[in-house]
Amino acid sequence: MPARKKKELLIYIALSLFLIGHIGFRAISRVLGILAPYLGIDGKVPCPQTIINWVNRYSLSKIWTYSGPPSISFEKDKFVNGAIWIMDISIALGVGKILTVLELKIDHHATHEGAPTLKNINCVAISVAPSWTGESIANFLQKVIHITGKPAAYLKDGGLDLKKGVRILNERGLFSHSIDDVSHVVANLLKKEYTRHPSYDGFISACGQASKKMKQTIFASLIPPKVSTKARFMNVHRLVKWAEMILLHSPRGRASDGSVLAKLRNSIGKLTEHRQFIKRFLRDARPLLESQKILKNRGLNFETYKECKALLKAIPKRSQIYIGFMSWMEKQLIVRESLGLNNVGMPICSDNIESLFGLGKTHGVGEVKDANRIALRLPVYCGALPEDAAKMVMAVTVKEQQEVEKKLFSLTRQRREILPNPGNLTGLLPSEEKQYLSILPVPKTGKKSENVADITAHYKKSVGHTKSSSKETNTQKITLQNRCVVAS
Repeated sequence: MPARKKKELLIYIALSLFLIGHIGFRAISRVLGILAPYLGIDGKVPCPQTIINWVNRYSLSKIWTYSGPPSISFEKDKFVNGAIWIMDISIALGVGKILTVLELKIDHHATHEGAPTLKNINCVAISVAPSWTGESIANFLQKVIHITGKPAAYLKDGGLDLKKGVRILNERGLFSHSIDDVSHVVANLLKKEYTRHPSYDGFISACGQASKKMKQTIFASLIPPKVSTKARFMNVHRLVKWAEMILLHSPRGRASDGSVLAKLRNSIGKLTEHRQFIKRFLRDARPLLESQKILKNRGLNFETYKECKALLKAIPKRSQIYIGFMSWMEKQLIVRESLGLNNVGMPICSDNIESLFGLGKTHGVGEVKDANRIALRLPVYCGALPEDAAKMVMAVTVKEQQEVEKKLFSLTRQRREILPNPGNLTGLLPSEEKQYLSILPVPKTGKKSENVADITAHYKKSVGHTKSSSKETNTQKITLQNRCVVAS
């Protein structure tokens, strides 16, 4: 086998072990050492740093080779913009916040069964900044749009910064529809209704006390699930379901002294006082969660709308939860009609970007999870591993990789420089030299440029969806960077 083919095979195996096997870089190096005789590897086995470089180059190549939103035909001769961009902002250690833009095909539910997964998406662009506002989000998305073209719609949570960013783009004449993620809609409806409930705080406190009393006892296997204090209502239904099940093991009536039932009642404490709260919460939450499951797996169309409406009959029609969810579905149906999806379900769930952030923060980033390192590797988790992945890695030169990485601010580097050297704490303070990662697709012209102009200065703020005239467009001087932008 030619030397180049051997290297391509080696790179492909290493990427497979990282992305499919989910093992770390040191483990991959050891596995390759074991397989070396069978793979025909001559000489030194790739070290962990070499494998890290392969992963980083593959990540860069995936964004640089992004070709823009696809065109999809729902009718014989009628083509539509076939992409939905999923957006979210993730917080890592330090001051870095990662803005990620993913692409999902608008006809996903016509060609796939079930909800979208990471294999069904592409990473369009990614950027890290100390903070994000509606204005900065709009500016970044506008740079991407001028390279790739705009999407048919944005799929996002209910964050005000993302909402404002999309609104600013619309005012600049770059109109795309907006889709609100179903999971966040459900969580916000439950939060608005039940944080004001008189039993809510007592219920949460009772669950916490029960967890403390049940640990390191015979009831350790029955402790309540952990629910994050941030975005609690995304998962609080699990805690309420647990409470319902644990109370079924404690029926009304007297328990013998010293019995297992008596010990259980002592452990769960005041939880028994919140039976009515649990019953009412589940009355509202179960129809919402069943509706959410339908919409995630099949998308939103008139058929799934009717199924969800039937499930919601269990909730009183005067309830703000019922009114809010029905209003949201009807609003999203209007968006679906505007996108021309016919009978195809419209993607309505952004769970895959949450999965991407979770995977990026736990796999291959070491103990110090700084934003730049996480962001640099997020694109590799998107999409299936193609057969030409090794060629994509080899197409990115060492110099190109170094241009991206050499100026990036690193928490790991900061830790190594400051911790062993007392008296250098001033190095922790923010400085203008700190650089943050920003990777954009390559302009289709393929021409290199070192600067990125502020293209927002060429647009007049206006209300509505009007676009700038062709005369204005021709006079605009916009310079786009070829491979990536590293902005302070």
